[in-house]
Amino acid sequence: MRKFMVMVVSVVLIFLVSCQAPRIRLFPSAADPLREFTLEGDAKGKVLVIHVRGTISDAPRRQFVTTRPSMVQEVVAQFRKAEKDSEIKAVLLKINSPGGSATASDILYSEIVAFKQKTRAKVVVAMMDVAASGGYYISLPADYILAHPTSITGSVGVLFLRPDVAGLMAKIGVGVEVSKTGKNKDMGSPFRQATDEEKRIIQNMIDQLGERFLELIAEHRRINPQSLKEIATARIFLADDALKLGMIDRVGYISEAIRVAKKLAELPENAKVIVYRRTEFPDDNLYNTSTSQYEGRGPSIVSLDLPASLTSYQAGFYYLWQPGVMGE
Repeated sequence: MRKFMVMVVSVVLIFLVSCQAPRIRLFPSAADPLREFTLEGDAKGKVLVIHVRGTISDAPRRQFVTTRPSMVQEVVAQFRKAEKDSEIKAVLLKINSPGGSATASDILYSEIVAFKQKTRAKVVVAMMDVAASGGYYISLPADYILAHPTSITGSVGVLFLRPDVAGLMAKIGVGVEVSKTGKNKDMGSPFRQATDEEKRIIQNMIDQLGERFLELIAEHRRINPQSLKEIATARIFLADDALKLGMIDRVGYISEAIRVAKKLAELPENAKVIVYRRTEFPDDNLYNTSTSQYEGRGPSIVSLDLPASLTSYQAGFYYLWQPGVMGE
């Protein structure tokens, strides 16, 4: 028991010292600067690999005692760094995401477009398990889209999520009194049922966001009207079906996506393939999706890295495919 108490006190003291002296840290930090690491190749010219993994959000990802940068912050930071390197002629976006908030998805879409305009670099997308809804939305500016044979994409549509606790509150005899200006001021409130007028307003907003998604597909992809009509049902597709509809350019593997990126950028076959990370990994390769070692290990006993819609039930519009969570 005494030894255990000594260990506990020692850990607490080290933690307190690390808080006061920035140079002493228990774990790798998200504040470490991004550094360049070469995965393969040694010739002039570079292909940068950026991983887009998880729910697309601009909210920090909180764990037990640590906070990681949001996906948007992490991806944009890599694009900003890449803009300063004239040797980067192509970027491979390795996407494994069911989408996320409409705004966060649109931010990444805009950042990719801006990066291409500033650098004239080529962008290739490699879809992994899932690149659906917002994951497909951010793929649209790419010069070439390749999907793994077992990838799922599609889900081109919009969700409006609103928690509803009115029924529960009625059962337990609790209410919320609201004073407001304007009959629609508390529209979307979880404490009462939506009116028919409010439902029409929300549906109109959903339709507008959905139309924007389809317009971007029509702008970036050469898809015939019949195929676009099928895509607009918001169903998901396996890679082969997505190829037939014109949503992607090829079905293949990550190595093929690298070759395509080099060819489009007119780079030699042995051009460098690089990543930006905060810490070095032994035996690093294209399938390592972590930027820092703290993403794969750390003090967290229970991971709280869940979509905001599941942990805080934030109302909002989402380009998101999340089966098993959403209702009808």
